[in-house]
Amino acid sequence: MASARTTGTTVRPTGARPHHPRTGAVGPTRARDWAEIQERMLVPLYEAVYDRLEVGPASSVLGLGCRSGLALLLAAGRGAQVAGQEPRDELRELARARRLRVCAGAGTPAAVPRPAHSLVTVFERLPGGAESAPVVAEAARLTLPGGHVVLAAWGPPERCESAAVLDVARRRAGRTTARDPFELSAPGALEDLLAPAGLRPAGSGRVSCPFAYADLDSAVRGLLSTGLFDPAEEFSGASLVAKELEEALQPHLRADGSVRMENLFRYLVAERPRR
Repeated sequence: MASARTTGTTVRPTGARPHHPRTGAVGPTRARDWAEIQERMLVPLYEAVYDRLEVGPASSVLGLGCRSGLALLLAAGRGAQVAGQEPRDELRELARARRLRVCAGAGTPAAVPRPAHSLVTVFERLPGGAESAPVVAEAARLTLPGGHVVLAAWGPPERCESAAVLDVARRRAGRTTARDPFELSAPGALEDLLAPAGLRPAGSGRVSCPFAYADLDSAVRGLLSTGLFDPAEEFSGASLVAKELEEALQPHLRADGSVRMENLFRYLVAERPRR
């Protein structure tokens, strides 16, 4: 997969936004909700990383699990060469609609490029547990010697007002396997992923990323688009999960009908040593 230059940081509309049916299906509607509602919540994280690493015309940025590509658009707006990998079809097509070069990821011929990127970001794809190690190894493989890998995770749950809301996903998942979004928030959890991949730590930071929504419906749709609630919907049903999610959001509902939750995210910068 060769990288491509994309200019401009404008997030273009991806089409008319239909009302969310809350069926629990992961498909075009959920992907569009991510692109139009939820993705922008992490812009402070993206910008903090790019500022720290001075991303610009001399940079080649690869986003692993880039979803619909907003982080790549921001890097391209700084003059960087950008490319992405995204396994989910609907999100990948939205990224391509933004004129980004994005492939499906592992298992496809286009996903075996030579190490050609000065920065590989893993803003969204770290699953936690043993599944994280192969992702970090892939990121390291695709990074130029002397280049950087950035891993991101939620901050401590006590510093994230969304923690109680996200707990609905755990409680309603029943016997299914629900991802713990705070699994990599423990001290040293991200750092432990580096050495097996041949990486060494090169700095870290914490960034405030408020989750702010125009109204309760947008908050529910945005949070459901993260995928964290999919096991809960499969086990307990979409209607019950949406109802409990609305109830959990009530403490964060403002007088004007908007919803806001203060959250902290953490990123770790790693370097691939020169051989």
